[in-house]
Amino acid sequence: MRILVLGGTAFVGRAIVEDALREGADVTVFGRGRTGSHLFPDLPRLIGDRDTGDYAALRDGEWDAVVDVSGYVPRHVNQAMDALGDRVGRYLFVSSHAVYVQTGVGPGSDEDTPRRPPRRDTEELDNDTYGPCKVACEDDVLARYGDRATIVRPGKVVGPHDVQETFTYWVRRAARGGRVAVPGDPDQPVQVVDSRDLAHLVTRLLTDNRPGAFHAVGPAEPTTLGTLIETCAEAAGTDIELVPIPIDAAPAHFPLVTPQAQWPTRQRSAARARAAGMPATPLPVTVADVRAWDRQRGEPPLSHGLSAREEADLLAGA
Repeated sequence: MRILVLGGTAFVGRAIVEDALREGADVTVFGRGRTGSHLFPDLPRLIGDRDTGDYAALRDGEWDAVVDVSGYVPRHVNQAMDALGDRVGRYLFVSSHAVYVQTGVGPGSDEDTPRRPPRRDTEELDNDTYGPCKVACEDDVLARYGDRATIVRPGKVVGPHDVQETFTYWVRRAARGGRVAVPGDPDQPVQVVDSRDLAHLVTRLLTDNRPGAFHAVGPAEPTTLGTLIETCAEAAGTDIELVPIPIDAAPAHFPLVTPQAQWPTRQRSAARARAAGMPATPLPVTVADVRAWDRQRGEPPLSHGLSAREEADLLAGA
């Protein structure tokens, strides 16, 4: 199978390329050439820029499938589809759970959950616009390719090479041991999917030529934030004590912390994706692999979470 990956050298795209290669696919990567330029030296690499609309490198060539990892606004997707036309068989768009309505959702929601209204009037992405822009992207892919379109909606993706580093914060924090400040409720549900499981789902959907929408969520068994942190401590061989602190005492958008009203959005059904072949890497394996990767890269400063001093100050008042 010949696969074109639009953005395949950062995190999710990298995992998809690696899995596709393991499955014997012929992979071509399209991107700006600024990230991961040392990766996949034997693969065809087409240089272009979606932000500026530079798709000249896609003028020639045919592929059985395209995987769009880097389409965030409708212009990105429509310009790519215009450039490729019918020279691709299936168009798989990597979307997001942000497409769904935020209220009135119960535990176990599936891919038929109502989505938010689409937005095509902005390319400024924030909490209010990211999901609606992804909705518009989905709609445009479906309108253009019909049964040749596939939509994958990941939840929180974690694993080695995670550029967001929110999961990495807890892996690293638990490894230090001691009293751990946990904003909110440790019993909060958490869904994280290993990037390699997401990647294999993508490969299976392409191999089986499956249309439709699929949740990429994990792990296999329901878990909580507290259990996740304890799993991180077990992997590091440390002892910890979870200390709940008021959610509003911590910085906004704290790693993996969700207000209680949104807990059901962290309890979505993975049944359709599992039936399509998505594996379920055990959480301890994901934790151990992230810890090994983080240590190998020298544990650089993280942009999320609490510093040791900030956490000590919060714990002093707990």
